[in-house]
Amino acid sequence: MNIHEFQAKELFKRYQIPVNTGVVARTSQEARAAAEKVATPGSNFVVKAQVHAGGRGKGGGIKLVNTPDEAAAAAEKILKKNLVTPQTGPEGKPVHQVLVEATTEIAREYYASIVLDRSACNPCFIISKAGGMEIEEVAEREPEKILKQHFPVETGFDADTALAMAGKLDSNPKIAAELAQIFQAMARLFLECDVSLVEINPLAVMKDGSVIAIDAKVNIDDNALFRHPEIAAWYDPSQEDSREVEARKIDLSYVGLDGNIGCIVNGAGLAMATMDIIKYAGGEPANFLDVGGGAGKEKVAAAFKIILRDPRVKAILVNIFGGIMRCDVVAEGILAAVTELEAAGVAIRSLPLVVRLEGTNVEKGREILDNSDLKVITASGFKEAAEKVVGAIS
Repeated sequence: MNIHEFQAKELFKRYQIPVNTGVVARTSQEARAAAEKVATPGSNFVVKAQVHAGGRGKGGGIKLVNTPDEAAAAAEKILKKNLVTPQTGPEGKPVHQVLVEATTEIAREYYASIVLDRSACNPCFIISKAGGMEIEEVAEREPEKILKQHFPVETGFDADTALAMAGKLDSNPKIAAELAQIFQAMARLFLECDVSLVEINPLAVMKDGSVIAIDAKVNIDDNALFRHPEIAAWYDPSQEDSREVEARKIDLSYVGLDGNIGCIVNGAGLAMATMDIIKYAGGEPANFLDVGGGAGKEKVAAAFKIILRDPRVKAILVNIFGGIMRCDVVAEGILAAVTELEAAGVAIRSLPLVVRLEGTNVEKGREILDNSDLKVITASGFKEAAEKVVGAIS
């Protein structure tokens, strides 16, 4: 689960990671009041759009200002619109709130993050002197500037290793000691809150010698949210595709894409392969959708409804391998979905429907579809199914 920057900074405060003083505002008037509240002698202000996406500055979502009135004007421009960044796609993300912070001049910027390295089965600490830049670009163009250090989940990130890593960023002993403390705090946060990513970019040394996390990004492992109800309460559905929000409610694994072929599949691996073979056949998948191994007809029907909320969908491919899930249940779910959608005025019969069923009760499932009045394009092979659904809309 993604959380907003201001929420990530609340976690940082709990772990004594220093951040600028900031206040969340939802109107321009609140932004002016926020700037007045956080102001310190000699400080300026930064107004930041709170969205679940990086690259906010490139999209006009981060404004440096000098006065509370300028903070209000900046907030007025940012709020109540969709912010488009390199990570959002053309539709952007809605901005319902901004973070107003007091800031002073930065001397130098670093990068620090922790991610789970699945190949090493351990967390990996990543640091770089190229803070404030797109770390992916740095890794591609100047990989020597990226330093990595794995650490065990059992013992965490020890003080000696943290100090050695910090020394590679800054030769000033005082600054290095502060960086090391921040690194250890990041590791505790990562392990104790079941985090999949914690990132500070930039981690800045200010002109006065203090070290501040200017930005904060934290992603939480969805599977561990039951252990952190206070973090789960921060979930913001407005930042997600409405179809994905609906799918989450009924325990469907759904990710919206930009194509026009809707996919209903059981099993994540088969769903990925289905998208690949659609692309191979010259088509574009509209979604990833895994109904799960033990789904009933109600969940299959719900999957159809979610897919058809996308107006770009011009055909549907159902690709089911019946193991735990029975093919006759899938067939019943298809018919139930068609009946419900037609009753709601959705012209589902106008869309080509390609169905490939294999596995448990496959003959019974095919019989159910054959005996219905639904026009189904059947396929027995994986490649054949992809070719037929692409051909149906060509």
